[in-house]
Amino acid sequence: MQNQQQPVFQNPPQVITGKDLNYVRDMLSWNLLGMKKAHFMATQCQDPEVKATLEKACQMHESHYKRIIGHISSQQSAMNQTQANLQN
Repeated sequence: MQNQQQPVFQNPPQVITGKDLNYVRDMLSWNLLGMKKAHFMATQCQDPEVKATLEKACQMHESHYKRIIGHISSQQSAMNQTQANLQN
């Protein structure tokens, strides 16, 4: 069997597939759920060290969630700007 590598994209594609969109939705859902669960467990925890670790995990998931949203927002802004330029 040959070792086939997938191409590496330097820039994101202008259009994403339905499968890509589902994956992005899943990433958002996983991070939101991880954030909620870690936060809930931290509120239930008595051990300060464990509580701090859970809050750190919560913050990590929140950061990932916001980063994904940021990428989506910046791409949407760029697409809107491109469309506005084409209409003028």
